[in-house]
Amino acid sequence: MQIRNVRIRGKQKQGLFKVDIENGIFGKILPEETPQEEDKEQTPYFLGSRQDTLPDFTDGSEKIYDAKGRMMMPPFVEPHIHLDCVMTAGIPHYNMSGTLFEGITTWDEYKNSQPLTVEGIKERAKAALRCMAGYGVQFVRTHVDTTETSFKGVEALLELREEMKDTMEIQTVAFPQNGICSFRHGKEYMERAMQMGMDCVGGIPHYEFSRELGVESIRFIFDLAEKYDAMIDVHCDEIDDGVTRYLEEMAAQAWMREMGSRTVAAHTCATGSYNDAYFAKLLRALKESGINFNSCPTASTSLDGRFDNYPKRRGITRIRQLTQAGLNVALGQDSISDPWYMPGVGNLLRVLEMGMHVEHMTGYEDLSHCLDFISTKGAKNLCIEDHYGIEEGKPASFIILDGRDDYEVFRFQSAVTLSVHQGKVIAKRRPSFGKVMF
Repeated sequence: MQIRNVRIRGKQKQGLFKVDIENGIFGKILPEETPQEEDKEQTPYFLGSRQDTLPDFTDGSEKIYDAKGRMMMPPFVEPHIHLDCVMTAGIPHYNMSGTLFEGITTWDEYKNSQPLTVEGIKERAKAALRCMAGYGVQFVRTHVDTTETSFKGVEALLELREEMKDTMEIQTVAFPQNGICSFRHGKEYMERAMQMGMDCVGGIPHYEFSRELGVESIRFIFDLAEKYDAMIDVHCDEIDDGVTRYLEEMAAQAWMREMGSRTVAAHTCATGSYNDAYFAKLLRALKESGINFNSCPTASTSLDGRFDNYPKRRGITRIRQLTQAGLNVALGQDSISDPWYMPGVGNLLRVLEMGMHVEHMTGYEDLSHCLDFISTKGAKNLCIEDHYGIEEGKPASFIILDGRDDYEVFRFQSAVTLSVHQGKVIAKRRPSFGKVMF
């Protein structure tokens, strides 16, 4: 396969490129010798696409793809999703309060009343993955409930990880939805999940019965990760409570054990309720630990702030301040039509749009590199940087967007026109086009 007349993200000023792909690997990446002429007056692609500028394979056999000046970049990364829960909204009932806590109890009712099957869970998860693939996602980290004691979800996602390996790369997290120390035999269930081959150890310390049990759960998580040489991805302080401070314990454990690069603190919504003096102190520990962060702006702004009258908190972590301090923050969807968030569809551009707005990151400087939050930053969270990126010799996994840079893609929520994983086309579409009559 060869991609022609394409801009490569980060190299737009160098003009158009041609990219060779051989046996699923990036071959030569060279400037176009005779680049196509660009219409300087053309409106952005979202509004100005014409039939003769639509990108497509020019020979009909998926050998040569003319990008028509659109942008190529590494695939989007979904760093935080719950694939065992997708497509369950409304069963046995909807989350009427919209709170995190009713979401958890509704999921409890679902998993304890439904005849769960491995095939049924896989079917729902595949439907979500197909949606995500259409929006440019190729790398996924999914949490799987280990307090669903039939372990059908764990079995299903481990099977799906293997079945989908040539199409999408999936990582699994052993996630104790109802807690580790506050759930009967919680530690044993976590150990069982890791023995079965999960990639990451998860947790939910703020949902444990007491501060002491929350701290105990974090130390257990790090012990288990060391035992199985696993990564760590913990739901941490997902609550509008300024005195819930398990993040400091995570940072301390990661620092002492030198595991920061393999550790993710997800959500950390309580940072939005911390006073600035405490956060300044905490920031030192976070920077020294080197841990990573994940925020889910669409789900969190929906779930959090529910107990406030006015003013209402926004319920997401301090994305701007953490980023400015040099810490890695990725953005994820979290939920797709489940008891916690009904509107999710797997579109990370929509997640990005919410995050940038809520964090007041809508200046040009912020928007000029905003796609990092759903691509390279997520790749760092998943520890996949060794085989991620558009470089000669790396696996040929990439997407092409109907836009020319981050700002244009963000502004027009541009479509992914082509998604290729290890040299294999997994999704393609022609962008909408039309003609305004004035």
